[in-house]
Amino acid sequence: MTDQGDSNQELVPFEPDRARVDANIDSMVAYADHVYRVSQVLDFTTVIGIDVESGRAAALPIAALKPVAKEKVEGLYAYYDIAAVAAEEWAIAQKRYAAIQPLIGNVVVGRKEVEQRAEEVGVGAATLYRWLGKYRDWGELLALIPRKRGWQQGNSRISAEAEEIIRSVIKGFYLSHQRPTAQEAVERVKEACEAKNIASPSPSAIRARINQVSEKEFFRGRGFAEIARNKYTPSPGSFPGADFPLSVVQIDHTPIDVMLVDNVHRLSIGRMWLTLAICVHTRMITGYYLALDEPSGISVAMCVAHSALPKEDWLTVHGVEGEWPVWGFPVVLHSDNGPDFQAETLKRSCLLYGIENRFRPVKRPKFGGHIERLLGTFMKKVHSLPGTTFGNVDDRDGYDSEGKAALTVDEFEVWLVREILKYHQEYHSKIFMSPARKWHVGIFGNLGVDPLVGMPMRPTDPFTIQRDFLPSFERTIQHYGVEFDVRYYSEALRPWINAKDEETGKTRKFIFRRDPRDISVIWFFDPVLKQYFKIPVANQAFPAASVWEYRAAKKKAVDEGRAHINEELIKRYIIENRELVASAQARTKQARRQVERHRRHSKNVTPAQPQPQPVQAPQEQPAFATGMVDFDLNSFGDVS
Repeated sequence: MTDQGDSNQELVPFEPDRARVDANIDSMVAYADHVYRVSQVLDFTTVIGIDVESGRAAALPIAALKPVAKEKVEGLYAYYDIAAVAAEEWAIAQKRYAAIQPLIGNVVVGRKEVEQRAEEVGVGAATLYRWLGKYRDWGELLALIPRKRGWQQGNSRISAEAEEIIRSVIKGFYLSHQRPTAQEAVERVKEACEAKNIASPSPSAIRARINQVSEKEFFRGRGFAEIARNKYTPSPGSFPGADFPLSVVQIDHTPIDVMLVDNVHRLSIGRMWLTLAICVHTRMITGYYLALDEPSGISVAMCVAHSALPKEDWLTVHGVEGEWPVWGFPVVLHSDNGPDFQAETLKRSCLLYGIENRFRPVKRPKFGGHIERLLGTFMKKVHSLPGTTFGNVDDRDGYDSEGKAALTVDEFEVWLVREILKYHQEYHSKIFMSPARKWHVGIFGNLGVDPLVGMPMRPTDPFTIQRDFLPSFERTIQHYGVEFDVRYYSEALRPWINAKDEETGKTRKFIFRRDPRDISVIWFFDPVLKQYFKIPVANQAFPAASVWEYRAAKKKAVDEGRAHINEELIKRYIIENRELVASAQARTKQARRQVERHRRHSKNVTPAQPQPQPVQAPQEQPAFATGMVDFDLNSFGDVS
């Protein structure tokens, strides 16, 4: 996976950035080195912002907005890779989240409600307030985990007295019916600090804390409690809990009922798999993923990442004109009980972003009816395409699906994106309007109808989102680097060679993440710097390959009875396989499918990086004309 830079830039660190932009009214956003307060939301692309310094209004593109930077708190788990969190700490966070969950969706959280809930869960009201505040400030479950050992309260650059003054001014002055500006609140903090003869925090630090005030608290404090209640209280729906946009998203897979062709000879390579996600309340398609391999954990991860991320660049890359204004994380991810949906990495990643994994009862397909009907609808659409396999044997009788196949994978994907946008605009009999209109009404409201929710929070760093959903693993770091199928090395690993765990005295294990479609690089999370480093394969001549390709080559070596298997041998077999496939692709569908799979993976197109990346050609290798054996590649797919 080469989502940021090439392999020569592995020493450039990337810090996890899970911040999201709140583009709703009265939220604080950053744009072109200025801080603005959103005064009006025009549509899904533009808001009107008021510069907090000059007071001037400006039209701001939502896609270019950034959150106002929060000051980093040492020891806070929000900066960690989620795999670094021990099971016991996850249990603490989940227990705290369960305690505050009934209060999270409330616009007005009264003292009586908090005290009642505190008594139910057996903690103090002040503790419950603190947990609720942490979750609202950071918007992720990691904030509820106790801070790392060694963190000291005095580490903050702002004194405790100044922090108390800021809290007091926000609560007693800024969140009042007089509705003062953020600049007036900054001045009030400065005056109070001067009166007590303590150092005043910087204006940016004060604004950062003002920006941490949730929109619901803002409405309540400034006299808009009723408006906020109407805006954010969901109304009943037909599917349990699917009462507002993104409240429930269903996801599932299906093989596509159409044969596709390779790019060179336009001959059949078989069918693909489609993973699709749908918002149950609005029927909007939130994301998809296409693969030549059977569904796996990576299929789910990529679909969820695509669902959460904005789609503007995705449409541009595929040359499709239109709007797909869907982004943000669902409250509930609803799926069947397949192992790809039950993966522990997926569960943790969903938990991190506040997504509840909910599984439909076994052998009760009606509980997944929305996504099942949608997949059925799209399969009917492909029956009009050349190369369709139709839905049953009778329809297929006398039709040569492979002989009629005409669309390449890229061409089919463009067709699919256009059909998705078309579907969004079509009348839906179950919701009595188009999905696009239902989505718009749910977020912005309509004449006489209050909005159910505001604009979904927009992720700012797509690569962090995507990495959080990639498979993770733990390995020790040796003098040669780290080994996982193949060996990887970078200078970023040097400080941790043979490092010992202080508590157990054993060799310490570190967290790595990898995209199974490209094992030429992995991501290493430095536990001290709280940053990721891209680690390339130690043998720089090793070609970019997917897990299935690597393991197919390894299987070939085993089948030949090799007593000693090394990377040079496996590299040779990968190259030999490609040469064999290249010469055979005009003759066999399986070989052409393998070529297309490698071509698709090597483009490194992901939800976080829709633009194809240039692929560095491997060094020229001698052709090995002997020793080739037949082997079956069908059982080697993407492995999560």
